[in-house]
Amino acid sequence: MYFDVFTLLGFAAGTVTSIGFLPQLIRGYRTKKLYDVSYWMPLVLACGMLLWLVYGFFRNDIAIIVANSFGVSCNILLITMKKWYSTRDGS
Repeated sequence: MYFDVFTLLGFAAGTVTSIGFLPQLIRGYRTKKLYDVSYWMPLVLACGMLLWLVYGFFRNDIAIIVANSFGVSCNILLITMKKWYSTRDGS
């Protein structure tokens, strides 16, 4: 598989933006509290990233596909964790 400089740039951009989800996910996992996280933020981001993912498939752009697959997964995990922990602690 051949990667040109633009594909590498896309992977770098996807990595940097995807890393942004990790602190929230780690904090939520450790504290088991996500009451301060809105359902709307990850839901809207997941919808936008899902559209980018479809776009990436149509463009056959691996960097867009990988970055947005990870982003959609993180947002779904964040929503799931919020729901799970809020039903466990009654908030």
